[in-house]
Amino acid sequence: MRTCRSIAIDLGAESCRVSLGEWDGTRAEVRLVHRFANGAVERGGHLYWDLDRLWQGAEQGLRLSAELATSGIDSIGVDGWAVDYVRLDAAGKVLDQPFCYRDRRTESVMEEVWARMGAGASQQGPERGKERLYQLTGIQFLRFNTLYQLYADRRDRLEPGARWLNIPEYLLYRLGGAEPGAAVAEYTNATHTQLVDVRSRNWSDEIFERAGLDRSAAPSMVRPGTKLGALKGVLASLPAYRATQLIAPACHDTGSAVAGIPDSGSDWAFISSGTWSLVGAVLDEPCTTPAALRENFTNEGGVGGRIRFLKNVNGMWLLQECMREWTKQRPDLTLSDLLTECEQRPRPQPILPVDAPDLLLPGNMPARINRELESAGYRPIGGAAENAGEMANVIFFSLAARYAQVLRALGEVTGRRFRRLYVVGGGSQNVYLNRLIQEHTGIELLRGPAESSTIGNLAIQFAALEAGDAAVTPDRVAAWAARFGQGSEVEAPRSGAQI
Repeated sequence: MRTCRSIAIDLGAESCRVSLGEWDGTRAEVRLVHRFANGAVERGGHLYWDLDRLWQGAEQGLRLSAELATSGIDSIGVDGWAVDYVRLDAAGKVLDQPFCYRDRRTESVMEEVWARMGAGASQQGPERGKERLYQLTGIQFLRFNTLYQLYADRRDRLEPGARWLNIPEYLLYRLGGAEPGAAVAEYTNATHTQLVDVRSRNWSDEIFERAGLDRSAAPSMVRPGTKLGALKGVLASLPAYRATQLIAPACHDTGSAVAGIPDSGSDWAFISSGTWSLVGAVLDEPCTTPAALRENFTNEGGVGGRIRFLKNVNGMWLLQECMREWTKQRPDLTLSDLLTECEQRPRPQPILPVDAPDLLLPGNMPARINRELESAGYRPIGGAAENAGEMANVIFFSLAARYAQVLRALGEVTGRRFRRLYVVGGGSQNVYLNRLIQEHTGIELLRGPAESSTIGNLAIQFAALEAGDAAVTPDRVAAWAARFGQGSEVEAPRSGAQI
């Protein structure tokens, strides 16, 4: 393919990145152009995302990229975390800031939805409804899935029938001039809503009807690699963007992260390690067996209609929240300090139930961890910063043990034997945790790129540009992922870029 340049916007719950991918005909390179912080904000007892912060950070990154790639940028793609969405009025205007998935408003919603799904079946309505929902979607039961959030909107009478877009697709919509044709739901991201039929790979009318949701409010669905039209608005007047297309990559960041793994075999599993840890494998067809339901595995969409069969595990969130507390007492405390101390510590006795519901919530994580330890019969660990190393070591060992448990279940449910385990995302750089994972699993561990979501995002865009009007295939994406994985990722050479 000719010389080509694309931009990947990767939205994270803690940190967001704008990166420039370039192909000169023989070599691919990724350059980090701009990084900006993100985080939920509290207002009126609820947690929200600040859309203006996301937009301004993305726009600044796009402007900096335009200064670097003056000969022109071919495409832009956006990926990010799943489930959360922006509500729009009939004119396409934002009705309010989007709720954060960690907000408590959905704590009592799941069983209400299950009861509606099982209505008329028997006295076991909720349980039958839960089974029916899994048969239809193959999606794991998490209280913050979009289905339950939309139901909470309905319950709370928040503009019933309002149109909605998941957050990465909303940014693409806004970059496309907020025109109706740019309002889409990308398949990999849509599957995480728990509103998509896992076999037809489209919205499930049955779920919308039984949950009392407005089917017409859902956006039309597109596959990863779909070209959405030209960039519009003020940015389009910059010379670098006069011929730029918008492309929907795998808008779910885990979808892009897995697309960034350049392995076309079937004997490997993955851990996409960040705020969340996603532990799974890629399948050709969905798996919705009773065993899969019992283990609460999820069937999320992948490139080429494949299935990312995985389970959500609490991840670096535990340590991030602890660090917020510890650095109030020790502002100079770093992750490097903790890892050095953990290396010198003996194997801890307590194993923390890392997926306990209370550990998914923000605020004073050391105290939450101690409550879980006491509940399990272990002595609490002092929550002060002087005990940070001991608590961090418990977190790392507990994560490794949980990953091993999930991988064993994954092999049993799928009937596969995994010979390789790819760890991608920020956690791939944690040598200590990776050693613990390999010890617990006994599987060869391969460290993938820390920014696998960015690489997968770019690989899908380049595959789409190369394919023209043809479909984007997993093999084509894997080939581009391999090229970008070999290219070093460096900071943009300008003092104005905020890295």
